[in-house]
Amino acid sequence: MYVGRIMHRNIITVRPETSLNDAIDITQKNNIQHLIVLDKSGKLVGIVSSHDIKQTLASPATTLSTHELNYLLDKVTVSTFMTKKVITVPPDTTVERAAYIMQTKSISALPVMVGEKTVGIVTTTDVMGVLLDAIGMGEDTMRLIVFVKNRIGTIAEVASILRDNSINIQSLVTWPEKNYEHIFQMVIRVMTSDGEKAVACLKNAGLKVLTSYVEDHTPYYD
Repeated sequence: MYVGRIMHRNIITVRPETSLNDAIDITQKNNIQHLIVLDKSGKLVGIVSSHDIKQTLASPATTLSTHELNYLLDKVTVSTFMTKKVITVPPDTTVERAAYIMQTKSISALPVMVGEKTVGIVTTTDVMGVLLDAIGMGEDTMRLIVFVKNRIGTIAEVASILRDNSINIQSLVTWPEKNYEHIFQMVIRVMTSDGEKAVACLKNAGLKVLTSYVEDHTPYYD
């Protein structure tokens, strides 16, 4: 999945001279968390998040009267508190790459650019939705963890066991077990109605299966 497939194309933009008061109104009326800041020529010059707005409000809000605060909100402009060094991505960025960028840079949105033109925006909420879809989250599924060694053919073997027992895999993801590079967690989702049968046939094949939280995973590594 690529960012271009999930980005918001109908982006809400403001100018650097937009007042803080107006920025608040725009975010509330449009139920959004981010504003892209463009100059008069349409060039991206910044981005504002709801967090930026709250931080800007925090200091004077405790010391000023309502009248003084409203006056200040009309005088403070977006240019004074927007993030000017904006991290952007092109539409062909993968969703997982976008998630990695946002996590490592501690940001919650990425403007999407084609050349110098801003064509969309993607947020952590958008990315999380895709990742949840990818791992098959749903009320009618059951989550199984199968502990396997990192070797060629393991996924095919596990899938074959379930196939031979007429159990359909709804989703499958893997990741390495922390501090044990040779061991992987194979996280499988099957229909809830197939759950007990899936656990039984995997265990009968000699695999270690976990269906609930346990503190110590080491007994499952053998």
